Amino acid sequence: MRRWLLALALALAGATTAMLGGCVRPHHADGDLTDDWPALRPPALFVPATDACLPRITSVVQAATYETVDCARSHLAEAIHVGTFTGAAAQSERRPEPGSPALRTARPECDQRAREVLGGDWHSARLTLNIALPAQAAWAAGARWFRCDLSETDSIDNTRPRNRTGSLRGAMIGDNPLTHRCFDPKLIGKNLNYMAPVLCTEPHRAEFVGVYLERDMSWAQFVRATQQVHRRCMALIAAFAAVPNNSDLPYRAGSIFYPPSQREWEEGDRGIRCFLWSDDRKLTRSMRGVGPAGLPAI
Repeated sequence: MRRWLLALALALAGATTAMLGGCVRPHHADGDLTDDWPALRPPALFVPATDACLPRITSVVQAATYETVDCARSHLAEAIHVGTFTGAAAQSERRPEPGSPALRTARPECDQRAREVLGGDWHSARLTLNIALPAQAAWAAGARWFRCDLSETDSIDNTRPRNRTGSLRGAMIGDNPLTHRCFDPKLIGKNLNYMAPVLCTEPHRAEFVGVYLERDMSWAQFVRATQQVHRRCMALIAAFAAVPNNSDLPYRAGSIFYPPSQREWEEGDRGIRCFLWSDDRKLTRSMRGVGPAGLPAI
């Protein structure tokens, strides 16, 4: 029996005219055309705003087309943080490309800020986190920022951002419609096609149990390590359902796991979403804390 399934205007100074009265000698040119003008300030580099909502999503942000909207209006993303590259990434003459390993210095900062804004781990919900960068011309001029953008998605299978209204601040605190819960997996043969979300009181075969981080693998190693990933998810399932993580566990449940995309993986996102999978029987309640009697070995 198969027990696992694998499922980005310059203001010119000196414009004020002095009122001359009486017999004041007029000012004569001294031959120096620069000493009477204040030095011009160097142009400031464009940096996008944080805590701002965006009507469109781009991986490269340019000042000429930059636009934000009120978060109460329909939007596709919310900029939750703007950070600064440091170290080798900042010293490079070329801007990091989307999906490149150079973004691994930015991803942890974005993840941490997302947790603070949401009140939970974005991997546990219908959300996606993208990193936006300055254009190469701006990078060459000295721009070293990166922007962290959160978006709501349709489902765990369709991670394309969808329009929403309202800020995501605090969106994962308490009971909320974004958090993954119970699903009825749809299969084609023995392969997972998609996960249909259902109420946990409705018949279902899968339930989200948590996320673990797979830090030490390359993408090539990960795609060959399904059994290791399965074991890590089974440990989360045992803790979630309050059952022993022993030789009986495979007879209680299997696992489904969703990794990041290859692009997200290369950027440093290593969050693996794990689901309890009951291929032998339909469930009609959450398996959280049910114990051995609630999830018997069969």
